[in-house]
Amino acid sequence: MRIHESDISIPSIFHSEDPLSAARDLVGAALGPDQLPIRFVVSKSDHEVCHCEIGLIDDATPQDRERIGSIFDYRQRGPEDTSEFNAVFMVPTGIGSTIGGHAGDATPAVRILSEICDRVILHPNVVNASDVNEMPENALYVEGSVLSRLMMGTVGLQPVRANRVLTVMDNHADSEMRDATINTVNSARAVYGLSSDQTVLLEPPIELSAHYSGSGRASGMADRMDHLIALLADRAGTYDAVAVATIIGVPLALEDEYFKSHGEMINPWGGAEAIFTHTLSGLFNVPTAHAPMTADKEAGDLVLGTVDPRMAAEAISFTFFQCVLKGLRQAPQIVERTTEGWPDGSLTAKDVSCLVIPDKCVGLPTLAALKQGIPVIAVRENENILENDLTQLPWAPGKFFLVENYWEAAGVVAALKHGLDPYAARRPLNGTSVEVYEGPADAFKAGGTAA
Repeated sequence: MRIHESDISIPSIFHSEDPLSAARDLVGAALGPDQLPIRFVVSKSDHEVCHCEIGLIDDATPQDRERIGSIFDYRQRGPEDTSEFNAVFMVPTGIGSTIGGHAGDATPAVRILSEICDRVILHPNVVNASDVNEMPENALYVEGSVLSRLMMGTVGLQPVRANRVLTVMDNHADSEMRDATINTVNSARAVYGLSSDQTVLLEPPIELSAHYSGSGRASGMADRMDHLIALLADRAGTYDAVAVATIIGVPLALEDEYFKSHGEMINPWGGAEAIFTHTLSGLFNVPTAHAPMTADKEAGDLVLGTVDPRMAAEAISFTFFQCVLKGLRQAPQIVERTTEGWPDGSLTAKDVSCLVIPDKCVGLPTLAALKQGIPVIAVRENENILENDLTQLPWAPGKFFLVENYWEAAGVVAALKHGLDPYAARRPLNGTSVEVYEGPADAFKAGGTAA
């Protein structure tokens, strides 16, 4: 199985009455019949064209296609369940976000919002910080493609007390690297009771490599993973979540340049991780997360000095794996609707109260929120390399809020939770618009009775 990303251009979807359906049809027409999309990003758009970057499986079998289905599958939610206020918080991987683009540095922002919400649904890129994971206690840790499917209405989330986590890692040629990862798993078992009693070594190692796309996004390629897929199929039913640690091919000079860039470079590892975990989650419908292993002693011995604070968690870690294990320990299970409805206690699209994203982000969650009628809060201060004007999408009144920072986003979330028009707290406060509506001249007869 080979997974990679490809650039395509399609006519603009921004002025369509239904941008999500337009994207589905136009992407389908642009791709070949043998290519199965697993990730969709609009990297740049104008009045005429959307430049898109698509994660693809080139040689998917009929069984793979049946398992994964279409990333554009959509189910309209019913009326919002207002018994709770649940926010989805996203910082898409690989776009150079100034907040959340490095190593778990969106955690303070999401913890602020979590104080207002009953639950906050987030993905690993928001809180994963190598040996650190300080996600809120009321967070649901969800792989990125599963979060998209939640917003699309095709899956639900079932909270759990604990998962049996299957840990899988490359059979690293360097025993020190291999032992460090095994020790990480055992430390989690000893300290916070992780249920993970077996670690599987993959031979040969999976081939993951990182590069940058034409737009500058972190991208990547995954190959030589058929034995991992066979393993997960063979062990189905013995685990509830999968934590994977593998080497990602990044040139040593690029790794050194990244850590010395003072936060100016985009983290190169995340794009490859995203398409890899998207594929595993789609095939097996289980919580999945990935950590990169240090390639060799030369990479491990890089002298980094004092790095940008947003990178510091990576600079002090050797395995980068602990955050994954902590996140997956209680990650919700993925459930689907049956003829009898959703499983009891599951959280679905009707339970999502708002979506919080960096400004300019257009992918499946944004388009799904637009179609589902879920309010979207876009944060300008979380600058990134995407080039989209979200105000050009056909939002219904009161469904899109463009704010300066996460402090302001928290205010909008608080207003929405309490049923307030957020603009009522701003000034000037304009009076209501008044107009006279006149019916047809012959609508009423003399004496005021209707004809």
